[in-house]
Amino acid sequence: MSTQVPPVEASPAAPSTVAPAGDSVGDAARRWWAGIRAGDLGILPIIIGLLVIVVVFQSQNDRFLTSGNFVNLIVQLAATAVIAMGVVFVLLLGEIDLSVGYVAGVAGVATALMLLPDGSNELSAGPAIVIAIAIGASIGLLHGLLITKLGIPSFVVTLAGLLGWNGVVLLLIGTRGTVTIQNDTIIGVANDFLSDGIAWLVLLLGIALYAGVLLSGRRARAKAALPAEPIALLVLRVAALAAIGAAVVAVANDDRGVPYVFLLLTGLFILWTYVLNRTTFGRHVYAVGGNAEAARRAGINVDRVKIACFMIASSMAALGGIVLASRLRSVDTNAGSGSILLYSIAAAVIGGTSLFGGRGNIRSAILGAMVIMSIDNGLGLLGLSSGTKFVVTGLVLLAAVAVDSISRRGRENAGRA
Repeated sequence: MSTQVPPVEASPAAPSTVAPAGDSVGDAARRWWAGIRAGDLGILPIIIGLLVIVVVFQSQNDRFLTSGNFVNLIVQLAATAVIAMGVVFVLLLGEIDLSVGYVAGVAGVATALMLLPDGSNELSAGPAIVIAIAIGASIGLLHGLLITKLGIPSFVVTLAGLLGWNGVVLLLIGTRGTVTIQNDTIIGVANDFLSDGIAWLVLLLGIALYAGVLLSGRRARAKAALPAEPIALLVLRVAALAAIGAAVVAVANDDRGVPYVFLLLTGLFILWTYVLNRTTFGRHVYAVGGNAEAARRAGINVDRVKIACFMIASSMAALGGIVLASRLRSVDTNAGSGSILLYSIAAAVIGGTSLFGGRGNIRSAILGAMVIMSIDNGLGLLGLSSGTKFVVTGLVLLAAVAVDSISRRGRENAGRA
């Protein structure tokens, strides 16, 4: 008796929005609206949320929309966004990683210790960063092996990691208390800025690259006789990127300039978006998160995919820990504690990554970090306590999960799940 293998979708993160040949921008808009009505809300809730946040905080404190605070916000959200990008990979599997905060702490402390000017043991910034990220990847490998080979739930493994890596931070710091970072390269990651001219040049190159990628993709689809988006829609996308980029550069240049860490975020966003959307591995991640058993029957090595995702999450946590240490210019026994874990996971979820697995993208990490850190920044300007920040952030997270659940139910009813 033959067994029918359930089909595995390449990317169930969102229904296809590619316009059939000959479609107009209006047709694409109508298809988008039909998706919204069916529960595919995309980034619409985030855009509305950000607009509400801006209006509320600007009405309470006119410093919220100043160029100086805008640059501060970019620097403040950087570490959370970097870690959240890695968390997205784990959430896409329907798993969780509660250890990323202290993995970031371990990497930040390790970097600071390797840079101590104590003679022959001092390393330069490059090797220190590479070793710290390798430590993060090794931690992710350990977690992934425990989860896949021993069958321990990811919640338990990473909860144990949260406790264990917290202990490692304390052991590494020892009796030093606070370790000040004196390496200019590391400090410059979050505290140096592009000159005005270089910022505009980078923007122009980025727009040209984006336009080239869109046109190349359209040509490839046309050559393969596949449906392609109308040129007018591609032009609108490039124009939108140009407008947003020009606004960011103009506002940032009005203060200190575009932070180097913004380039880091942009590079990571491009890298991981490409991995998820354009590679076999990315399709496998979505497939495993959508239906692990169907993916296994389709020949996908589910264990390998899970291990790789946990390694990516821990590596990004390590990089986020370095960014955070750079911003603070020091590390101490509290490295990796506080809100960094909660904010990183919440950022991915608030941005639109489903806790049920199989749906989400790297963009959600960036947008979610913008929401969370805008709230944190705005409440800080109003002089409100940390308790208030946690309460408000918790309510926003709850609302985001509720929207995800309602949208998922709507998609199921419409047959688009």
